[in-house]
Parts: sequence; structure tokens; C-alpha cells
Amino acid sequence: MTTATLPSPAESPASTGGEVDSRAAYISFGLAYVLGHGASAVSLGSDPLIALPAWLPMTVLGAGLVAGTAFAMLAATRAQRGASQHDILSGKLLGLSWVSAFAALFLAITGLAAELDRPDLQTMLWPTLSGFLVGVLYLGEGATRRIVLHYGLGTWLALTSAAALLLGMPCLFWVLAIAGGGGFAVAAVLESRRLAPTAAPWAARQLPESSPR
Repeated sequence: MTTATLPSPAESPASTGGEVDSRAAYISFGLAYVLGHGASAVSLGSDPLIALPAWLPMTVLGAGLVAGTAFAMLAATRAQRGASQHDILSGKLLGLSWVSAFAALFLAITGLAAELDRPDLQTMLWPTLSGFLVGVLYLGEGATRRIVLHYGLGTWLALTSAAALLLGMPCLFWVLAIAGGGGFAVAAVLESRRLAPTAAPWAARQLPESSPR
């Protein structure tokens, strides 16, 4: 006689919460980098490749950053399902840190440009410092949630965004578009592979069990 063995409830801990699926955030940020910074790269400088309205690159970049931030907060909220109170609080604080960090960045850049009477500084500081800030936020979230991909992407973004300041305009936009956008593209692919092992057992449980004969 065969004996059916039921899995132990301890095999699926509920207190740790769900996985953070950051693919939507990665794609949104990646498109913002490629399209927004790419538009600035081809339209700025003494001999621009394409003539574009001055407001267009920053608008595209800002829309992508807002969408990416919203998706990042949504992913953190979804991961809280079934988590402990401690993990829920950590997730809420991580989500709010995106809003407070970008609000602080807005005040810092606006105040610096006004104090130096250099409104053109915003064109250089917003792309680089926003990328640096996203990298630092990913560093913190990766360390807190123990997600190596988050941590690695945050390191890459922080370093490349800070290094781009050394190149000046319009070269810094090429670095941000290629290095930053490429980093998010690679992260989106690796995120799908990271989540694949957790999706396979779920799919297997949906298959009907064959009755023994």
C-alpha cells in the first residue's frame, strides 16, 4: 500500500511575504533613460543631430521616472501580502522613501539653481542626480529585502550617474541613455529568470492530479 505524503506547512513560510516583481519598474525606468536621455543627447550641444523642443526630453524623462516610481511602490505593496507586521512596516517605509527622496531632490536642485542664478544647471543635475538617487534607493531596498539584483543595479546606476557628471553636456546624456538604459534592460531580463523558480511550483500546483490506477 502506498502512502501519500502531504507537504509540511513549514515549507511555505507566510511571514516573509511575496516576491518583489520589479519588471514593470525596470522597463519604465529603462524607457525613460533611453527615450528621455537619448532625446537630450541628440538635441543638445553646439551641433545637435536633431532639433527638438527644449521641454520634450525632460518631459519624457519625468513621465518615465514617475511611472517607474509608481510601479516600484506597487511592487513593494504587492510583496507585503502574507508578510509579518515587521515586513509590512519595512515595505511601507521603503515605498514612502521614493516619494520623500524625490521631493528632497526637487528642493535641492531648485534651490541650488536659484541660489547660483544658474537655471541651466537643472538640465545637467536632474538627469544625473535622479539616476544617482534611484541607484541609492535600489541599494537600500536590495540590502533590506536581500535582493542581489536590486543591489547590483543600484550600484551600477549610482556609479554611472555620478561619473556622467565628469563628462559635461551632451556626453553625459549618452552615458545615461546607454549605460543606464542598458542596465535596466539587463535587470528586466534577469528579473524574469529570478522569478521563474517561484512561478514554476505555482504552475505545477494548478495541474490536475492524475488518479492512481
